[in-house]
Amino acid sequence: MPDIEVVNTGKTYSCLSGGSLLRTLLDGGEFIDNACNGVGVCGKCKIKIVSGNISPPVDCELKLLTAAELADGIRLACMVEVYGNTVVELLQMELKHKVLVKGYMPDNFVPDSHESGYGAAIDIGTTTVVTALVDMKSGDEIAHASMVNAQKSYGLDVLTRITYEYENGEKGIHELQDAIVGSINDMLDEACAKVDIDRHLVEHISVGANCTMMHMLLGVDARSIGKAPFIPEFKEAKTLKCADIGIDVAPNAELYCLPQVSGYIGADIVAGAYVCELDKVDENVLFIDIGTNGEIVLSRKGELLCCSCAAGPALEGMNISSGMRAADGAIEDVFVSEKGIELHTIGDKKPIGICGSGILAILRELLKTGIVTKRGAFIKYDEIADDDWRKKYIRLNGSKREFVMHEEPEILVTQGDVRQVQLAKGAILSGFIALLNKAGIGMEDLDCVMIAGQFGAHLPEDSLISVGILPEAVRGKMKYVGNSSKTGAYMALMSKKARQDIEQLADKMQYFELAESDNYERLLMKASIF
Repeated sequence: MPDIEVVNTGKTYSCLSGGSLLRTLLDGGEFIDNACNGVGVCGKCKIKIVSGNISPPVDCELKLLTAAELADGIRLACMVEVYGNTVVELLQMELKHKVLVKGYMPDNFVPDSHESGYGAAIDIGTTTVVTALVDMKSGDEIAHASMVNAQKSYGLDVLTRITYEYENGEKGIHELQDAIVGSINDMLDEACAKVDIDRHLVEHISVGANCTMMHMLLGVDARSIGKAPFIPEFKEAKTLKCADIGIDVAPNAELYCLPQVSGYIGADIVAGAYVCELDKVDENVLFIDIGTNGEIVLSRKGELLCCSCAAGPALEGMNISSGMRAADGAIEDVFVSEKGIELHTIGDKKPIGICGSGILAILRELLKTGIVTKRGAFIKYDEIADDDWRKKYIRLNGSKREFVMHEEPEILVTQGDVRQVQLAKGAILSGFIALLNKAGIGMEDLDCVMIAGQFGAHLPEDSLISVGILPEAVRGKMKYVGNSSKTGAYMALMSKKARQDIEQLADKMQYFELAESDNYERLLMKASIF
């Protein structure tokens, strides 16, 4: 069996002859950006081959890598098969990501009385996971921990991870469960260490998560969610022992999993609807959680309709040529004018890529300056006058046009990037409009739009409206509610009545399948125009 030596970390791994370099490195715990789950389309898993007996470059590598990169030994890890001892150099190191832990809390919430003990409220998202350590007696969140979901090694979106279950059966189901349970144990360790308590004193845990993540946490087959009619194996709330799934806390600690509505309206959205009291409002309120999926709940004076749209990972910085998650060095805002390009990065660090809020900001500017048309196409290069200031920022790559945001390192926006955002924008706006049509109300009838989630919290109103994810009619009506999934999990942790109310609320939420609405394809096409 050949060995793979990683010069950055000094570690060595063995693999079968002909085995996958990517899978060997991921199984060993090395960081590889694996956005497409190893199918060779994202081009982000670049590594450098220092020496070794490996397979030659394949067609997708010849397309995604430059001649200079190939000459320098740069390869896509997902396409490399190892036949002899090999030495590799990692080109990326994992960054500390900016994860949202706080959220709106209703003023009227009254927790149960607890004499002592510790608990944890956990939000499991497709991209990030958040844990709040709670002193049950005082009700205070005494420490937080967060991390990128360790299931990223199996794909960045739920459908890719479900595909992994299809390809690997029971083995894949167990691997995905082990990854998220491992994340939870690591976060509990981190949070408890911050306040110097033993994690085995944690006796209660509650979890809010999307439906796929909840299935994968419990080790339940999620494959039915990935194919029509998209029916989950369970929707009801679950109560079990933490030890049953490997969460290492107090011996008899209880795990409570919030209820779900459908395969694509999960416990995280039920939690958000409960936190925002959507069933009690005497107004027309729209609740949106923008992420890899866009989940939308419309409250028509307490009557709840909901739908989900496949926004894709572009709005979280993924499937973008220079995209990355929200971490130090990620471009989060941009201004483009005749005077130049002004970039703002997380942590005020040197720019290394574009996160979700950044790709929306740059698209806002490209539309404003006319570099991109309302139909999402770059302006034709030969139609730009030589003295037009915009020309120096547009580059031809063969016949393809690209916008150069930054030279070193090279950070580009391509036509493909614009299309990815356009697809996400069309999906979310069409869901917004379809729900209003279903309820028989217009834009002008909306009193409030509540924006929830990791991604939405960092998006200014102007970017959402300028790009057209939300219509102009809601300007001035937006309210940001933060991580409402974690807040809902906290309320369920602290109150038995909250659990009962949340379960009753889930039963009230009417799920609406967008694809079954009249003329949806025409609506989606119209909503995709900037």
